[in-house]
Amino acid sequence: MEPIFYPKLISTFKKGYSRDQFTRDLMAGAIVGVVALPLAIAFAIASGVSPEKGLITAIVAGFLISVLGGSRVQIGGPTGAFVVIVAGIIANYGMDGLIISTIMAGIMMIVFGLLRLGAVIKFVPYPLTVGFTSGIALLIFVSQIKDFLGLTTAELPADFSSKMNVLLSALHTVHWPAVLLGLGSVLVTIYWKKVSSKIPGSLIALIIGASLIAFGAVDVETIGSKFGEIPNRINLPGMPVLTWDLIVMHIGPAFTIALLGSIESLLSAVVADGMIGGRHRSNTELIAQGIANIGSGLFGGIPATGAIARTATNVKNGGRTPVAGIVHVIVLLIIMLFAGKWAGLIPLSVLAGILMVVAYNMSEWRSFVSILRGSRYDALVLLTTFILTVVVDLTVAIQVGMVLAALLFMKRMSDVSEVKPLVGSLEEEHDDVAMVNLKLPANCSVYEITGPMFFGVANKFKELTHNIPDRSNIVIIRMRRVPMIDATGLHNFKEMLHDFKHKHKQILLSGVNDSVASELKRAGIYELVGKENIFAQFDDAVQKVISQN
Repeated sequence: MEPIFYPKLISTFKKGYSRDQFTRDLMAGAIVGVVALPLAIAFAIASGVSPEKGLITAIVAGFLISVLGGSRVQIGGPTGAFVVIVAGIIANYGMDGLIISTIMAGIMMIVFGLLRLGAVIKFVPYPLTVGFTSGIALLIFVSQIKDFLGLTTAELPADFSSKMNVLLSALHTVHWPAVLLGLGSVLVTIYWKKVSSKIPGSLIALIIGASLIAFGAVDVETIGSKFGEIPNRINLPGMPVLTWDLIVMHIGPAFTIALLGSIESLLSAVVADGMIGGRHRSNTELIAQGIANIGSGLFGGIPATGAIARTATNVKNGGRTPVAGIVHVIVLLIIMLFAGKWAGLIPLSVLAGILMVVAYNMSEWRSFVSILRGSRYDALVLLTTFILTVVVDLTVAIQVGMVLAALLFMKRMSDVSEVKPLVGSLEEEHDDVAMVNLKLPANCSVYEITGPMFFGVANKFKELTHNIPDRSNIVIIRMRRVPMIDATGLHNFKEMLHDFKHKHKQILLSGVNDSVASELKRAGIYELVGKENIFAQFDDAVQKVISQN
């Protein structure tokens, strides 16, 4: 069995690390560091915190994820998925509340990894993921309208409808220089890749915008005018005073951060595996992500996870080991220490344009439309999660979405589970023996159970006891297509058998698989039915009935 925690960095050096690969990692890490700079700043500001918080997160969490992670090429840091969560926590609990939630989320992620839940977390329903991701994208887009248009308003409220009302009422204050810069930022971010695929368009947009401010060519709100100069240092770690009431209060937000961070980091790792032909260690990755979030919280940062776009950039530029991620952190640290003051010149409308492009890219609108055209159950999960993300909050959306998806899954399983009678001449062409054609005695009924026997099909057992003819004193129950049985299924099945016994009917079971058989034995059903009445093959059960008649 694979160890729970075994960082890929250790594997890298054990297998041997060449100078040629170091050169490629160095180049890839430098490029990713440049790509991460505008995103770290933009995500921090969009989340409602000062820009250096984003840089601190990218540096501290990015370093820990690269050093301790279970993926060779994962790049960690702040992402768009957390913008809405962080903004909500800041609005409700303040910065101390965010730090507590982030650290608690980190502890939860470590527990996920220690419990080997890495494989389980990947099974979050796709419609739910698309629903909350699209909802987050819409909220990010709307949150940037104020800076994109240069509107003069107070701080936007957290509530979506109130936010829209404030924006609509302030449209008469549009500042056209800000609009032009924002549009230019969008166009450069989208189309710069046609000029160069190495340097990100978002960085070019920042440089152009900051240059215009530096030369006094335009007068718009900047990072410096709103937040002051970005500090060129990272403070020592600290922790707010904790009480039991505070811990209980922050369990909900912390769990949302932990679940979303786990999903996104493992999704990013899977994408990276496909690009490099590798295989990440899910549980190691979860533990590393947890440690990274604890570290980020202690240093005053925001939640972090694996970033798909930055990870893909790393791979495309030759990064193949965690060294590239470490280099990307060093590049960001150098920029923060020696060039942070220049970041104060960046116009907020330029950042808003970059984030609008990010929101569009993460909206997954094609998948959204595709799911709507598919199963009505999937569409219901999608729309419920999307609407709740937008109008309530992400925590509620994920909780309700997961419960709804589980209920609908049980409904589907209940629909495919059947307890049906088999009458007349029986053609048996699916058993291990050759096809048989058997005429059963009139006093024998045959029923076949198909699908999982769980609490969702309890009523079908009750129907069976009422539908068996009085003349049938022998009942054969075929179970070859029963893959599993849960406690409720066992309870109801046992009640049904007791009812048959009370009516003096002989029960024969056939085709029980090993896993179901072990559950039946533990529940005492073998003793209730009698071991001599349990058969591996259906025709053996039929032969016994014929011999008795």
